[in-house]
Amino acid sequence: MTSAPRTRAGRPDDLPGDPGDRTLPQLLARNARDYPGLPGLSWQANGPDGNWTTFSWAGIHEHTRSLAAGYRALGVGRGDHVLLMMSNRSEHWLTDLALVRLGAVPVSVYGTAAPEQITHIARNCRARLAVVEGADLTAVWERLLTDPDTPLEHLVVAEPGEEGDHVPYAALLREPVPEGFDTALDTARPEDPLTVVYTSGTSGEPKGVVLTHRQVMSNALALDAVVELPPHVEHICYLPFAHIAERMLGIYLPCHRASHVYLCADPTGVAAVVRKVRPAQFFGVPRIWEKLSAAVRGLLSLMPDDQRAVIDDAFEVAREHVAHRERGETPSAKLEERYARVREDVLLPMLAAAGLDRVTWSASASAPMSVDVVRFWAGFGIVIMDAWGMTETTGVATSNSPRAGFRLGSVGRPVESVEVRVAEDGEILVRGASVCSGYLQPDGSVRSVLEADGWLATGDIGRMDDDGYLWLTDRKKEMIITSTGKNVSPALVENALKTHPLIGQALVHGDNRSYLVALLVLDAEAAPAWATAHGIRTDGGLAALAAHPGIRAEVERGVAAANARLSRSEQVKRYELLTEEWGPATGELTPSLKMRRRIIRERYADSLSGLYES
Repeated sequence: MTSAPRTRAGRPDDLPGDPGDRTLPQLLARNARDYPGLPGLSWQANGPDGNWTTFSWAGIHEHTRSLAAGYRALGVGRGDHVLLMMSNRSEHWLTDLALVRLGAVPVSVYGTAAPEQITHIARNCRARLAVVEGADLTAVWERLLTDPDTPLEHLVVAEPGEEGDHVPYAALLREPVPEGFDTALDTARPEDPLTVVYTSGTSGEPKGVVLTHRQVMSNALALDAVVELPPHVEHICYLPFAHIAERMLGIYLPCHRASHVYLCADPTGVAAVVRKVRPAQFFGVPRIWEKLSAAVRGLLSLMPDDQRAVIDDAFEVAREHVAHRERGETPSAKLEERYARVREDVLLPMLAAAGLDRVTWSASASAPMSVDVVRFWAGFGIVIMDAWGMTETTGVATSNSPRAGFRLGSVGRPVESVEVRVAEDGEILVRGASVCSGYLQPDGSVRSVLEADGWLATGDIGRMDDDGYLWLTDRKKEMIITSTGKNVSPALVENALKTHPLIGQALVHGDNRSYLVALLVLDAEAAPAWATAHGIRTDGGLAALAAHPGIRAEVERGVAAANARLSRSEQVKRYELLTEEWGPATGELTPSLKMRRRIIRERYADSLSGLYES
């Protein structure tokens, strides 16, 4: 095996020409040539208790060639859109690459998408083929085969034995590779579409964002410039492939870096995979970090006082060490010694129990992150490098960096592939090489999203400090304007409320009202732990805990503490405590775990109205 030159981020760097003009098939061919025996993809074939199967990069290259022949036999050709609706399983990942090698355009659909959203996407992208997981999804897609407004002709079904009258996925691999087939493979150009990513639809219908090989590669190179990772780093892939974050982290960057992807088909099992892999990098949207911190805090609350005191002291040392790094200062020799000692004796054993003891790069994006959560993990010496971006910017546009600097609470500085500025009204504007081509139209054209001078108006509100760090406030359309004319960021208030461990989720309401009210969801993990620590019985479930005077008094203290940190117009006057967690399955969150505020407001309209009654 030859050893290619590497950048500091662990990326092979041996292909000729401009790195930004590389295509995904070129990266696959390079990995198969230079790293044929290195693992590229691992998955559990029979669910979370099954044995792991691993493909090397040479195996991936050969398998996707055979798979591409199977799709070609179904009529898939250059420029065709193909819809994929599967969990994070090998068939999804390998199909994505096989289609790209054909010059086709894979389009992943969220597994929680409603039938009307699926119909909209199928009509918009004009796909003639869809690949779905099993019989339950087949029933949803079959009706589109006879929809006169949808050109869908075939369904491929991944799950063995559930294909019915449709094409079994396994049959694709039995198709003979025709003579001369290789001349039709790997001909993508940098300007060709690599994928279409549909926005998750927090408001309105999903829009198909067209991303080219060049835009994706520009973003990949920019991300490499701000991270510190070992060669061939592991990545645990558990977010939906329909989300731009997992497309970048779980497909494109692994091809770019020749790294090792571990597929986690069921996101609820990610903790077990983390313990097995002990990854050097871990990415989680804010809700993931919030749930992890709530679980850890719950365990800490049950520890004896003397043991907890030792841990709290270690946390303070780690936070002091992080604070020096945040200010760009070199910690003193004494602090380095203290930190090394508490890390070895206290922090690493705790992190090892969760599989996080090898993490050198941890990150978050997608929504404003609570500073309290960030500082909690800093107590373990883990700095969550918060980032910001959107589908239209091919993912990350700004990021904190262990290499270039970080500010806890900010979303970092612009990466190399974009410029960022803040308009007079606070809206964040972006332009550059990794900004998307535009939105796909039903006739196959692409409508540009750029203003005349090339800037993309993101709809997000923020500010840039004197050191170039961006501080995110909220979505422009989600800002609350009270009846007194005050502009309030709901995310700012919600994050202040969620500082208390008993408050797992929060929605603030108050447009055209004289004061704010809130819906608060009792944290299902933290509440029983808190109750046990305070001698409150937990056998009645969350509903009983939510009604207990001790719990209610503690939540009231949490709201009062949040209000004390907020201005008068931002303070919550009344609230209702709920016990049912919001999630994608019940519709209150998008698949990327962002709140669908309109849905929540409609669902709890009576409760919100009641909070304004005297």
